[in-house]
Amino acid sequence: MPEEFHCVPESAHNALITAAFMDRGFDEEEARAAAEIASVATTHGNRTHNALKALHLDEHLGSARGNCTPRAQIVKKDNRFTATETWDAQKKMGQAVARDAFRRAITLADQHGVAIISVDNAWHYLWGSAYAIEAARRGYIAYTNCTSTLAEVVPFGGKFPTLGTNPHTWGFPTTEELGYPICIDWATSTVAMGRVQQLKREGGSLPPEAAVDAEGEVTTDPEAVAALLPFGRHKGYGLSLVNELTAAYIGGSLPTIRGTQTADPKEKTTSSFFFQIIHPEAISGGNFASGRTQKSNVQAVLEDILGHGNDSCLVPGQLEAEAAERTRMAGGLLFSSAELSELNQIATRLARPTLPATPWPV
Repeated sequence: MPEEFHCVPESAHNALITAAFMDRGFDEEEARAAAEIASVATTHGNRTHNALKALHLDEHLGSARGNCTPRAQIVKKDNRFTATETWDAQKKMGQAVARDAFRRAITLADQHGVAIISVDNAWHYLWGSAYAIEAARRGYIAYTNCTSTLAEVVPFGGKFPTLGTNPHTWGFPTTEELGYPICIDWATSTVAMGRVQQLKREGGSLPPEAAVDAEGEVTTDPEAVAALLPFGRHKGYGLSLVNELTAAYIGGSLPTIRGTQTADPKEKTTSSFFFQIIHPEAISGGNFASGRTQKSNVQAVLEDILGHGNDSCLVPGQLEAEAAERTRMAGGLLFSSAELSELNQIATRLARPTLPATPWPV
């Protein structure tokens, strides 16, 4: 964490972000969803998908450009499968759509053991972990992927960006075993574009082999970034294809025009979401070694993985859990000086008082 942080009451943050989105024409429910998901990201230490990212995306690519429609109504399509639903989001704010989709999938999984919600015509849902962590805390295995707003990633061996950063997120209900849910969340690029924006805002360099400049040369300068590279070379490329192909089956169109404006009225420039909830009982074989229950078997497997001298190994979701504990101890959301300055600029534009903030740690 940067040396200087400021603690802002969550209620004050949420009120400001809600007001900022309502000022852009979103209704109160949508605006509150955006604020709450941003708050969850900040609570868990994610600074690349916070409120500033949400507002930045909407300003530059969303409602101002017709890719996100305030007050849109979701259309739920008919299908013959009882454990799945397909939604046309009608370009509705992605945070509100994703929150409701995961909660609906939980209801269906309670009935059928597993549930899938696929969403077409969608707008960016920001931080996938916000939804997966909630589901995992409620006792479910959760998965989501989506196609990112823009094609910003060069495919392995290529030179032109034709893929999104295309994140995958898994959540596992391990709170009893570890004290927090395991959450595995990654963009299929080496870094997210939000990380590039953060480094521009606060200074710093990208890791090597993460991005290229306008000439296609690898760069570590965030100001020079023209496109990103997939992580793990061909491996990240393959995982990014999973998102693009899943979206293609749902109804997503060409990645190179996604998030843009096109003169072709028959084309689509929106993203697609995929949500899956699994009830742990639905996948239980019931034959666990040494008479263990499913839960004690998960505990034993984790102890084996993290044993043998691996007790200091980092567990996915651990950093987020530690950040959430810091947030709890601070009694509010933690922002860097640069982030607080940008948030207060938003407050000034809305003729609202600046955010109350105290240095942290004191």
